[in-house]
Amino acid sequence: MPAVRVFVLLLLLLPLINACSGPAVEDYAANTPVFTPERFFNGPLTAHGILKDRGGSVTRRFTASLTGTWENGRGLLAEKFEFDDGEIQYRNWQLTPVQTPGSGRQYVGRAEDVVGEARLTSGGNSAFMQYVLEVPYKGRTIQVNVKDRMYLIDEQTLIGESDLSKWGFDVGEIVLTIVKHE
Repeated sequence: MPAVRVFVLLLLLLPLINACSGPAVEDYAANTPVFTPERFFNGPLTAHGILKDRGGSVTRRFTASLTGTWENGRGLLAEKFEFDDGEIQYRNWQLTPVQTPGSGRQYVGRAEDVVGEARLTSGGNSAFMQYVLEVPYKGRTIQVNVKDRMYLIDEQTLIGESDLSKWGFDVGEIVLTIVKHE
């Protein structure tokens, strides 16, 4: 009987162990082109994306216009999202580089609907960011954990994917492409 209990316990813990694993920005450190937020998020950009529910079904589509500016080493990324149901959302990211030990470039991000600070780390052709986002839901606002992973494909194209979770459970995913305009 003890072997069966251990086996059942391992089966129950497997999703928790699996949730902790995944790619790290360091895994992409040697990849090119090198993603530098100050260079890519500078000037006009457009985004096209989808929002999926926890089952993987596409529930919304969106386009976004973004404008990035940098002054004295600090960035502002102004975003306007237009969803297929007519909703419009705005977000203004303030990005500040920070000095931390370790690999990759580090930034602190703040925005109106972000609780506390976002942490962004870039390395090679990628950047990963984690934060808590306040999201309108059924007439109220809830807080959702967001893990963004962004990959620079070429100097004008960035692919992004975001995992959305609440209380440790997956609640959705965002997939988008951002195009930089010269």
